[in-house]
Amino acid sequence: MKAKREHNPALYEAILALETPAECIDFFEDLCTVGELSAMEQRYQVAKGLHQGKIYNEILAETGASSATISRVNRTLQYGNGGYELVFSRLESADPADEKTAPGE
Repeated sequence: MKAKREHNPALYEAILALETPAECIDFFEDLCTVGELSAMEQRYQVAKGLHQGKIYNEILAETGASSATISRVNRTLQYGNGGYELVFSRLESADPADEKTAPGE
């Protein structure tokens, strides 16, 4: 079993203080290099594709990710901490397309 590394919660608390996608973009562009941000965005797109049941070749064509990256993300989805699944679940339950009428109507 892989040992967990210690985390400094300050970064994660800062992320939770952000309120809009625009604020997130500004923060992450300040925090990360272009390469780091591109890699994270690509891994998220790969995870989203795998979650949607897409096959490796489809994901490769859509994201440009290597098969090694797709495989690594797939292992994380299967054996990781459940972070991707938590986000996907929350995004799906908050999808405004699902809310056909306003509350109380």
